[in-house]
Amino acid sequence: MNWLWAIVVGLVLGILARAILPGKQDIPIWLTAIFGILGSILGNAVAGWVGVEDTKGIDWIRHLLQLAGAVVVVGVGAPLWAMIRGKGKRERRA
Repeated sequence: MNWLWAIVVGLVLGILARAILPGKQDIPIWLTAIFGILGSILGNAVAGWVGVEDTKGIDWIRHLLQLAGAVVVVGVGAPLWAMIRGKGKRERRA
């Protein structure tokens, strides 16, 4: 059941990250969920490094770090996806 929560949380984080970033991120929904999961893992790692991975009550700092991680992963991954798919900015020949 943990994998299902990881997918749901990853999808929510990915969608929030896409909403925060300016412009259009032309990535499919499944990739949004994967980027969100990766961002969540990155945010959890950073939370562990700074010592806020487990606090009493709601872990707001950890959740913000997860969202920041998702923003970074979507911000880096969306242009890479566009480049791989051939939709990146190309120079036009005259």
